[in-house]
Amino acid sequence: LALALGPTEFRLLHFLMTHPERVHSRAQLLDQVWGDHVFVEERTVDVHIRRLRCALEASGHDALVQTVRGSGYRFSAQAEVPPAVR
Repeated sequence: LALALGPTEFRLLHFLMTHPERVHSRAQLLDQVWGDHVFVEERTVDVHIRRLRCALEASGHDALVQTVRGSGYRFSAQAEVPPAVR
């Protein structure tokens, strides 16, 4: 499976996949993926999560990146993947 990801989406996916089932706040993701020396809005994370989900959608894996309302985002291997993709 080949994904067309930008460098930020790649780093974001890598970080989430190496810390599965754990919820990360926007601030935590900014620190871990962008670095603490970069000053960007927290909502920037939402934009890159959306881009990441769009890239994963073609293979039916967009549900692996989950929003946890009021907390942040997590990568969950427990997400339902459509049977046609398995």
